[in-house]
Amino acid sequence: MEDAARTNVPREQFDFDCVPETDQSFENALAKASDGDRLTVADGIELLTTGTDREGIDLARKERVLEAADRRRAEVVGDDVTFVANLNNNVTTACNTGCLFCNFKDTAQHFEEESDDDHAGFTKTPEESRRIVESARETGIYEVTSVSGLHPALALDDDHVEILESSERGDLNYKPAAAYETDPGTYVDQMEAMDVEGIHLHSMTPEEAYHARRGTDWSYEEVYGRLADAGLDSVPGTAAEILVDEVRSVICPGKIGSDEWVEALEAAASVGLDTTATIMYGHVENEAHRVRHLKRIRDLQDRTDNITEFVPLSFVHPNTPLAERGMIDAGATTHEDELMIAVSRLFLDNVENVQSSWVKYGDEQGLKMLSCGANDFMGTILSEEITKRAGGEFGEARSFAEYVEMITAVGRTPVERSTDYRQTRVVDPSDPPFGPELGPAADGTPLVNANGTAAAAEDTSPADD
Repeated sequence: MEDAARTNVPREQFDFDCVPETDQSFENALAKASDGDRLTVADGIELLTTGTDREGIDLARKERVLEAADRRRAEVVGDDVTFVANLNNNVTTACNTGCLFCNFKDTAQHFEEESDDDHAGFTKTPEESRRIVESARETGIYEVTSVSGLHPALALDDDHVEILESSERGDLNYKPAAAYETDPGTYVDQMEAMDVEGIHLHSMTPEEAYHARRGTDWSYEEVYGRLADAGLDSVPGTAAEILVDEVRSVICPGKIGSDEWVEALEAAASVGLDTTATIMYGHVENEAHRVRHLKRIRDLQDRTDNITEFVPLSFVHPNTPLAERGMIDAGATTHEDELMIAVSRLFLDNVENVQSSWVKYGDEQGLKMLSCGANDFMGTILSEEITKRAGGEFGEARSFAEYVEMITAVGRTPVERSTDYRQTRVVDPSDPPFGPELGPAADGTPLVNANGTAAAAEDTSPADD
């Protein structure tokens, strides 16, 4: 029976307390998964490792896990493959958090008026954000997603600016907007700017919400309540990375802890905002960390029932500090990617939708994930900057025609969806041309041209400061 190495990442250099060892067996765990029983952490570890009784990934066992996950997918959501017409409008790359997995951010001091440093970063004013979203709306998008660096001048609103300006604390990562070449406004300003005539605004990760309450005694409910009033519709559950603090202390020691991440998403749910949830895997963590992360997501969903999708994100490593410092030498293997999708489907028995990211996996492997338990194929993403800057090799835009061709080629049904999955529309493969119809200005006109550019829209790529 053929074995495959779990990963090329030298994880043994990290002395973690949490290790992939269990008193469960692979066969028992797979039987529970096949019967639809709720899995324990030990069950999940056995499935993700294809058995802790042997080294490496057993390919025959792996296929059995994938088959169980694909059956579960068919039982839960059928043969539809969903996707959304969306735009990424990230506001700024300025950030001082120093996460070792990230090459999206640029040290914020480079953006200051008095700096002579060259950098490839950007900051958009609220007016620029509004122009971008207004233009994209006319092409037929349904959603704008905005996830940004933690710019020191960004505050929640004018009240927050006043508090930060009067504070004598030196640990708040704040400088007034006047110190920078470009004023990003406040988070509320940006939300109001992107809240354009029926467009669904998906923004403000738990980490951004933390930044939007620093130096105050405001709760996350207060923060998300004000953002919802400004036009926020749902919250991306990114900045999760791995929700085990011994991993976070290595890869992102400046970020909030796992408990606070969960607290923030519970607060978003309490004010009526849907959320998503993610995992970023394939760096320094091991399989036990991954399953413990899944357990935290499942427990959160048990309490809130507002997580619309789970998104496994395979770490893209080449241009990141983790790779540059020699802390890792590779990301996850293809076998690990497939098992992560499959075990996510089997473990998260209360989350209907599992996404395959073509930005992370590419088209061919992204399609393969649809037979490993995934049912959603992301969105059109008219501008995607984060993965590209980390060394990602795949495209930045996806047309409806490409979606129809790829999804029907694997025998599945292409379905346009809303952000929250509550609106869906089957796309008839025999009725081209293919374009969105759910967006507030959508009329079926193709959203993206054959060359990957936005149809009838101004350039949505970020401008340099």
